[in-house]
Amino acid sequence: MTRSPLLVDLALQGGGAHGAFTWGVLDRLLEEDWLQIDGISGTSAGAMNAAVLADGYASGGREGARKALDAYWQSVGESARYSPFQRSPLDRLLGRWTMDSSPMFIGMDMMSRMFSPYDLNPSNFNPLRDILEKHIDFERLKNSPVKVFITATNVRTGRGRVFRNADISPEVLLASACLPTLFQAIEIDGEPYWDGGYSGNPTMTPLVRELKSDDTILIPINPVERPGTPRTAADIMNRLNEVSFNATLLKELRMIALLRKVADPGKTEGAEWARMRMHMVRNHLMANLGYSSKLNAEWSFLSMLKREGRKAGDEFLQENGDKLGVQSTLDIDQLLEGV
Repeated sequence: MTRSPLLVDLALQGGGAHGAFTWGVLDRLLEEDWLQIDGISGTSAGAMNAAVLADGYASGGREGARKALDAYWQSVGESARYSPFQRSPLDRLLGRWTMDSSPMFIGMDMMSRMFSPYDLNPSNFNPLRDILEKHIDFERLKNSPVKVFITATNVRTGRGRVFRNADISPEVLLASACLPTLFQAIEIDGEPYWDGGYSGNPTMTPLVRELKSDDTILIPINPVERPGTPRTAADIMNRLNEVSFNATLLKELRMIALLRKVADPGKTEGAEWARMRMHMVRNHLMANLGYSSKLNAEWSFLSMLKREGRKAGDEFLQENGDKLGVQSTLDIDQLLEGV
């Protein structure tokens, strides 16, 4: 059955190599001609996916976007072939995607607690820079029909800054993914920036206020809920990172839920909040993956994540496709309970 075109916008969380899951979801959504992407908000790996998709779309439409994402992630997997961060023989033997037993990862983790990137990486080398410059035409991105919003955290003020198409550069994308224990802060316009996940993972407000679409599809990477109580040092740190990187998103969703309750759809002011509909692609995989796997860029791992992402995207469309443009399928009003 042919459907009328529907404008949607996307919210993409960050999470290192786990962003390959989002790649799979996007690949599946781009197969649907009736889904017209108005804009994308992305942070960290979500920022990479957003910029690559928008640039690919500018050069070749939805198929151009799919090919661009494929090429980008293939380059990421290729670069990992020579990376010092590799799974240990034990991890491989047990079929684990984590690098918890990798001597290099353990050594790096310990060193990062005693020394800063300014000590360990004085040249601030980041292999992603060459990949981004190879796969994104930043001049073309400025005029992409897909609007892009990239968040990075200002180190001095602690506030998030949202960069739009015309402002996006390799430095902006690297800043959005700059983990302060691994890389030096990225300087933009004389200000230092760290990972955008600390201030907006991703930032939702521009999607509501600056786009025509009323349907937002959130593609999460960091589990909001994880069963059990973490007891090992690695598990505790992993959960702490998940909670902190989800906190800003949950606060913003709570604010949106409150504004939507008080907004009057019959008035111009606040109408965009009243009209908005929220949706989320379910991601059950990440609750079984630990922090160290976010640094695992092996092609076999990335390919598995893409397959799982495509499967999740397909399930989302089967369960909620007919509700897009009609009603929310994510109940954000429950976030107001107990407030």
